[in-house]
Amino acid sequence: MKGRYVIHLPVVAADLPAAQRLARVVGRWITVLPMMNPGEMTVSEEDKQFLRHRVFCDLRMPGGRRCMLRDGHDGECSRRLCR
Repeated sequence: MKGRYVIHLPVVAADLPAAQRLARVVGRWITVLPMMNPGEMTVSEEDKQFLRHRVFCDLRMPGGRRCMLRDGHDGECSRRLCR
């Protein structure tokens, strides 16, 4: 069977900021796996899964790599957490 499959991994957090922080930690850690695309990570309320919030900026940078900062960050995009 050809195609792309997505794994949905439910994790519970107290609120949206906590869910986004946890997703960023998991997303950055799991980049050691070549099939992982953290730029596509989103979080949602359990009862409103159709309303998703992006976790990473994910804009393309020079050289084709993607920004790994939080969605909506201030300043220039970066692959590093601390600048």
